[in-house]
Amino acid sequence: MALSSGVRSISKIIASSESSVSRSVSRSFHSTGAKKMSGGGHGHDEPYYLHAKHMYNLDRMKYQGLKMSLGVFTAFSIGVGVPIFAVVFQQRKTASG
Repeated sequence: MALSSGVRSISKIIASSESSVSRSVSRSFHSTGAKKMSGGGHGHDEPYYLHAKHMYNLDRMKYQGLKMSLGVFTAFSIGVGVPIFAVVFQQRKTASG
């Protein structure tokens, strides 16, 4: 009998402490609102501004052939050169050790 009354009193204490903790603690996400820009963005209405919707029109690029050729050549060179360098470096490292 004493054991059950002790368990009841402990459960009441725990329940009362949980209710007070749950009232003081709030588990939720909070963030501030995004700042609104007046005037529709940064104020640039130029048709070919850097961040305009037509930014990636490749047909309007100056020296398109030269730039695209250099870009493709550079990407290809890196794609071929880095693995070759890695293999040569690894073989030298293994041979010397």
